[in-house]
Amino acid sequence: MPNLQPPIVNTEEALLYKAQLQAIDPTIEYLMTLYLSPDLTPDEIRKAKQSGIVVKSYPRGVTTNSEGGIESYEVYYPIFEAMEEQDMVLNLHGEVPSDPTSNTCVLNAEATFLPHLVKLHKRFPKLRIVLEHATTRAAVECVKSLGSTVACTITAHHLDLVVDDWAGQSWNFCKPVAKFPDDRQALREVIKEGHPRFFFGSDSAPHPPDRKSVSSPKQACAAGVYTSPILLPLVATLLESFGALDKLEHFVSGFGRAFYGRPAADERVTLRKTLHKFVEDSWALGDATVVPFWAGKQIGWEIVSE
Repeated sequence: MPNLQPPIVNTEEALLYKAQLQAIDPTIEYLMTLYLSPDLTPDEIRKAKQSGIVVKSYPRGVTTNSEGGIESYEVYYPIFEAMEEQDMVLNLHGEVPSDPTSNTCVLNAEATFLPHLVKLHKRFPKLRIVLEHATTRAAVECVKSLGSTVACTITAHHLDLVVDDWAGQSWNFCKPVAKFPDDRQALREVIKEGHPRFFFGSDSAPHPPDRKSVSSPKQACAAGVYTSPILLPLVATLLESFGALDKLEHFVSGFGRAFYGRPAADERVTLRKTLHKFVEDSWALGDATVVPFWAGKQIGWEIVSE
């Protein structure tokens, strides 16, 4: 996730950020990402490729820290050409900014974006593209209709939430916003189908409580939910709820690694069923506190400590 303050825009910054993350936990394999911005050049793309770095695009103003996002893909065609040559992955936040003149808002921002995805794939058919955190049946059908170089991630929270869950409830507010029950059903169906170009992406965001539950009319609620510490048990619980538990391993690991060209992991994680596990109301580290997704709710699986 390169949409930090300031954003990660070049290889040196990405590697510095990676070193900071490894200092916290060196056992994790970090996939570093550059924020698509006007300063990015084909030479920087080639340099980033040598370091195993990919690129993510944010349309301007559609989510947290996307003020420096793009307004037109055409100006980045030389970048995409270099990425295609380097066999590099382009991750897309698939929305367009709200615009009352075109009747565009958070509920149809993803569907309105999909023609841009189709155009990019047609122009760069060998460029590996991931439509991240899809929320609609339209997105599922669009990605299915495109070639093998286009894939899609699905979050845990979008397998659970619909619009009623975030309208008036800031803790469940994320971008893209959760949509209608039929859209959620489409996400569940494609996972149950075991489609290899649809795999898990967390989109986990640890915003502090004062950014999620704001009292000032001048400050907007931060978009994003925090799921990281409960991700595997949460995904297992959700997949079990709609009869797709047998798809868990491929969904959370195999399909994504295959698309990104990463070798299979040597480590194994064991989950076990539990009837007495509840998500904590909050997590604290030093003076910082974060309210997690599903706070206080019962969760059906837990990781077995080795």
